[in-house]
Amino acid sequence: MKLNIGVTGYSGSLGKLIRKNKSKNNYFFYKNDIRNRKKLLTWFKKNNLNAIFHLAAIVPIKIVNMNKKKAYNVNYIGTKNIVDISKSLNIKWFFLASTSHVYKSYKIPIKENFQTIPISYYGRTKLFAEKYVKKNLKNYCIGRIFSTSNKNQRKNYLIPDLKDKIKKTKKTLILKNLNHYRDFVSMEDIAKVINLLLKKKFVGTLNIGSGKGVYLKDIAKIILYKYKKKAVFSDNKKRTYLIANNKKLKKITKLKFESNITKMIF
Repeated sequence: MKLNIGVTGYSGSLGKLIRKNKSKNNYFFYKNDIRNRKKLLTWFKKNNLNAIFHLAAIVPIKIVNMNKKKAYNVNYIGTKNIVDISKSLNIKWFFLASTSHVYKSYKIPIKENFQTIPISYYGRTKLFAEKYVKKNLKNYCIGRIFSTSNKNQRKNYLIPDLKDKIKKTKKTLILKNLNHYRDFVSMEDIAKVINLLLKKKFVGTLNIGSGKGVYLKDIAKIILYKYKKKAVFSDNKKRTYLIANNKKLKKITKLKFESNITKMIF
């Protein structure tokens, strides 16, 4: 039986890949503001939706921090609107794209049952959304996505901003706050994961990450080498770690994740 899947966040990097990586189901992409409850309800009913991929959010940390009220209203209130409608219409399966930022920094790979103390305000808005999903829906999947990248990732994220800054500079750069470890997973792999989780009707919370830590300075060095540029590094006093324990994910999906960070950058 084909499902009618509603996808929010259609214009983002992940949404675009979902559009390319479609299964035999029918996909309907929401193109309005998720804070508009009336338009959401019309979209749900018009397309007779029975599954949701909720990807829409304000994600880049610097954009979130510049307008926390808007981030809260989109990431939490917008999610609340979608959850309420999903509940009232008995949606069969609901996927929430959450984040590793709901966790605090751990030096060891993070399991799904580790304590959630958000590392950023973005993480706080997503944790609010997670709690509302858990409280109101039964057939949900919360995917805690770790750091992401692909060759065409939009600006305001770490890697595209580093590429742009390094490429354009004509002098030695000072690169700050890169003495941290993050777990990068390609957007292509995330799109595959979401469709597989739907196929298996997985219910619960799941880390979506490669399981490998990448030192952010090493990413900068790869980009510097590519563009034949030089830089000095100014470290943050506190080093942080966000690396997924992805054993649960690998057991469910059987996927091998892209681990070559250079392929994700260029």
